[in-house]
Amino acid sequence: MHRALCPTTVKAHDNTGHMANRNLSEAKKAKQDEFYTQMNDIQTEINAYLDYDENTFRGKTVLLPCDDPEWSNFTLFFAQNFERLGLKKLISTSYAPESKTAKYGSLFAYAASQSDETPKNERGKIFILDHDVNANGRIDFEDLEWEYLKGDGDFRSEEVRRLRDEADVIVTNPPFSMFREFLAWIMDDRDLAAKNTKKHKGKTRQFLIIGNMNAITYKEVFPLIMDNKLWLGHGFTHGNAYFRVADGSRTEYANGVYDSTTNLVKFRNVAWFTNLEHGRRHQPLQLMTMAQNIKHSKHKEVRGIGYRRYDNYDAIEVPFTDAIPSDYDGVMGVPISFLDKYCPEQFEMLGITDRGNEYGIKTREYTENDSPKYGDLNRRGAILIDGELQSTYARILIRQHH
Repeated sequence: MHRALCPTTVKAHDNTGHMANRNLSEAKKAKQDEFYTQMNDIQTEINAYLDYDENTFRGKTVLLPCDDPEWSNFTLFFAQNFERLGLKKLISTSYAPESKTAKYGSLFAYAASQSDETPKNERGKIFILDHDVNANGRIDFEDLEWEYLKGDGDFRSEEVRRLRDEADVIVTNPPFSMFREFLAWIMDDRDLAAKNTKKHKGKTRQFLIIGNMNAITYKEVFPLIMDNKLWLGHGFTHGNAYFRVADGSRTEYANGVYDSTTNLVKFRNVAWFTNLEHGRRHQPLQLMTMAQNIKHSKHKEVRGIGYRRYDNYDAIEVPFTDAIPSDYDGVMGVPISFLDKYCPEQFEMLGITDRGNEYGIKTREYTENDSPKYGDLNRRGAILIDGELQSTYARILIRQHH
């Protein structure tokens, strides 16, 4: 195995999202479809799990697929905190430059074009940290060793799949366009179940990944939330995520989204998805009663009006999480952003309007002459307003535990 990258390469990253590598200016013409997580966001998120359980990562093997220490802060963070976290082993894999360019239009097109080792540009890399290589008395980034993978580093390859099955925790920011497939890859435990050994018996693969908040409504995702196999993580500060794009990458974003000074792109609808426990998940919401909301709510849709009932679901519409009435015992439709505040000890989750009555919520029975049918409204919650049925955004259907 080769020794780690020169530490100065990674030290060029900082919390403001700048990259000091001058060669990146050559990548101006490359298409950019990747966003890099800031170090302080990684630190804040990981601390939330450590505050709940300081042994969250102790004695575990952490895999960072779809990563690359030359660009990403994930490997740097876990390597520099190897001993504090009590890790057993850190594994990081990266796509081959050629493969990554073809699949995601990456800035690595420039790196690939500058190398004379064409075959190696078609092979990914694996970085491993598990002992004090340089004998300086500590295990950190300088002890990372790497070598080429046999393939291009695609997470779906047999090579990386074996690494997945070795890992206890998977952490990364996968390409947003592949979120569904990547999550399915994480949740696939067939290989684990096939290993009839004490080491793997009953093993649960844990994960912490970033994705679009709208993924909550995906048919591949919501059942996992319903079954308590997935929930939202601690989250980004004030719900705003700022991702770094490399210097010289494309910057065609709406006004207020991209900051050319910091090279940061702002997203308001991004979340951490995980099955790691954290304290905020078990903090009940402090809520007003229905009468108090109608009288004092800061939302004009509720204040002085009350709560409308759906025409096609036996539930009331609650358009804002902080407007959930504390004394209502029936079913309520709440925004998907509710999951950011969801406490399983406080509420029972029953379904989602996008999925029709698949999860046990009985829709209103329509006669042959009734119209419109609930399917005409894309199975969203329908409310009668001024004599006209109007559909809502996707709503999670909940009721309070008693």
